[in-house]
Amino acid sequence: MAVKPRIAIVGPGRLGTALTLELRRAGYTISEIVSRNSAASKRKARKLARKVEAYATTHDNAHLDADLVWFCVPDREIAAASRQLAPVIDWKKRIAFHSSGALASDELNGLRRRGAAVASVHPLMTFVSGSRPSLDHVPFAVEGDAAAVKAARHIVRDLGGDAFNIRKQHKAAYHTWGAFTSPLLVAMLVTAEQLARTSGVSAVEARKKMLPIVRQTIANYEALGPAGAFSGPIVRGDAEIVRKHVQVLKTLPEAHNVYRALARVALRYLPVRNRATIKKALEL
Repeated sequence: MAVKPRIAIVGPGRLGTALTLELRRAGYTISEIVSRNSAASKRKARKLARKVEAYATTHDNAHLDADLVWFCVPDREIAAASRQLAPVIDWKKRIAFHSSGALASDELNGLRRRGAAVASVHPLMTFVSGSRPSLDHVPFAVEGDAAAVKAARHIVRDLGGDAFNIRKQHKAAYHTWGAFTSPLLVAMLVTAEQLARTSGVSAVEARKKMLPIVRQTIANYEALGPAGAFSGPIVRGDAEIVRKHVQVLKTLPEAHNVYRALARVALRYLPVRNRATIKKALEL
């Protein structure tokens, strides 16, 4: 395989697009963008292919004249997409990746049986429409066959990321951890927006007003660690204020449940004064 392998991307969605553009920036040749047969998917593939001077094809007419095929499709579609593309080429001495955080490289077993070296290569990063995050220092969880893992480590390094090994039996737990770092963090912020409305502040205004403290909290967490970043009535052991919080939250069941769950986490893992009194206040 070439020092920088030619890469075909299967799936021109948010992740596939971000990886394609970053791979091209890192000096990789993108040979092909493979899409589904829907009009919307084909449009995305053509648009992305133009940016990186690649062919836009579909599952029905894919060439896959690449050293490495990277599946960037939803988790539930990985095995089916690999089976559909399996007859297209001779997979011996080829490499195939998928980027599911929750599923192991075994999703590509059909290609493995045909001679490919396969791996799961998942960036611990969020990809949403309208945003293109940098991959500098982004951790990539890598698992699979030795040759594929070796190739993944080279590519991740060229992307500016940091590859680390993960065992296949740990993938679900790893992905659940990732859920807490971004999507559930957003859910918590939305919960805060809803709570702001009970104090007379609209959700839109709350979003603006929360950003300074959210940013500073993340900065403190990075610089000082969780114990150093933790503030408020729980760390001070102010049970009376915690009782007031719990009373207010009784009108918002979801927020009430979130508050109590996170407060219990604080009692277990963070420095807290008057633990017994705080615990009792949470049970109101």
